[in-house]
Amino acid sequence: MDSYLYFIYTLIYIGILIFSLNQKKIDSYFSRRSFIYLVIVGLIVDNAIVAIGRFIGEGALLENLNYLRYWSHAFLTPTLVLYCIGALEGSKYISIRKTALYGATLITVLLIAVEVQTELINLMLQPQWEFGVLRYVPIETSSGPPIMILIVTLILLLTGVLLWIFDKWVWLLVGASLMTIGSIVSFPIDSGAITNGFEVILIIFLMLTKQHLERDLYT
Repeated sequence: MDSYLYFIYTLIYIGILIFSLNQKKIDSYFSRRSFIYLVIVGLIVDNAIVAIGRFIGEGALLENLNYLRYWSHAFLTPTLVLYCIGALEGSKYISIRKTALYGATLITVLLIAVEVQTELINLMLQPQWEFGVLRYVPIETSSGPPIMILIVTLILLLTGVLLWIFDKWVWLLVGASLMTIGSIVSFPIDSGAITNGFEVILIIFLMLTKQHLERDLYT
């Protein structure tokens, strides 16, 4: 069942990307909020590879595709920090200084470097079957979520709080909160794809936030 869920997630992400890019009046220019597109591309790659794993079977091809999953995650997920600073830039009531922009860029680069150093340099994968899904996972697993994920989640939550206070826009905070809860709570369901479902919800709210802020800029 999980493989079909990953196929569905992949199609949802493709649909979100196409729909958003077609909103020309809203998305007719580049901003730091547009880094969400890179994150969506990374999620398409991630979910698609997991979905087709059982059909490819064990071997070098699937192993290398899974290495691509981990490397794309390390380089694209930290750009959510730039999305967040872009979201605050889009607020009519929050003033962002250049030092904050430089700081967000520095944090993004550091998070990528930390993820590469701690998770990827010595990464070795092994095949794993789980709930009908075949993927390659690290031979040595950490005891908790990577520091990169923790920091990105914290920044998403903080950005959501600020937009809620100053712009009365609560949905980024709702999305980030649901994602956090979904990552922490263990659901009594025979599925490993539940957390990915919360990722879909988060991306939908991040995209809605982007369109809301950019619509306000031109009205």
